[in-house]
Amino acid sequence: MPTRNPPPSAFVEKMKSGFYWAAAFLSAAALILAVVKCFASTNLNWPETALLSLAVAGTVATLSRQLPLLHALFATIFIALIGGGVSALNARTGMPFGAYIFGSGTGVRLFGILPWALPLFWPVAILSSRGVARLILRPWRKTKAYGFRLIGLAAVLTVLFEFAFEPFASRVKHYWYWEPTALRVTWQGAPLVDFFGWAVVTVLILAFVTPLLINKNPRPQSAPDFFPLGIWLGGLVLFGVGCATQKIWPAVAVDAVIGMIATAFAIRGARW
Repeated sequence: MPTRNPPPSAFVEKMKSGFYWAAAFLSAAALILAVVKCFASTNLNWPETALLSLAVAGTVATLSRQLPLLHALFATIFIALIGGGVSALNARTGMPFGAYIFGSGTGVRLFGILPWALPLFWPVAILSSRGVARLILRPWRKTKAYGFRLIGLAAVLTVLFEFAFEPFASRVKHYWYWEPTALRVTWQGAPLVDFFGWAVVTVLILAFVTPLLINKNPRPQSAPDFFPLGIWLGGLVLFGVGCATQKIWPAVAVDAVIGMIATAFAIRGARW
């Protein structure tokens, strides 16, 4: 018999709900500030820092509405540690994402190697993509292959999120600079191996972290949660606006197409 989690008290539920709505409101405000800042001639990075921090908090808040808070925290920390560790390995060896050099605007570096914000990007990208995948796959949530489909689609959406982020990170904000590779085919300077690496690492992370993300206390089907879609789509909006200010139109077009298609399928699935 599977172990069931004890039902949370009314007070804990109210705290979770307050945390969730506060994170949603503050994340929206931080997104607006970050988008507006794209048009300002300043090197201050605090709006993006605030947005990333609030997105992490919002991700934990969203998970805590479905799972025990400790499970939500452990899953977020696990993804940040594994993703950050792989990114640190890549900074030293150029594998598995390809060789790049960090710019001066990335802030404090952990252990003198990795920008502090990069580990936080991993749970935001993966868990918000998983949330969007849950919306899209909602009509098939009771099928036997649902778990495998969820991992696969979440990995695809994570790679698409990274695909949209790369031009913003390397060509707009100059967080890093890609070094030339033998294979000339790139996406706005990023080698294709970067996205393949993200796909593989994301699938492995989700394979290990999924047991923490399964609710062992069955309850009636809850209403669809659009907060992960808001985080995911808000990121694409920020990346697209940033690229538009630098006239990187192919990236803007790709961001728009990805966002519209994913949103259409997510809303269709949520209405099921």
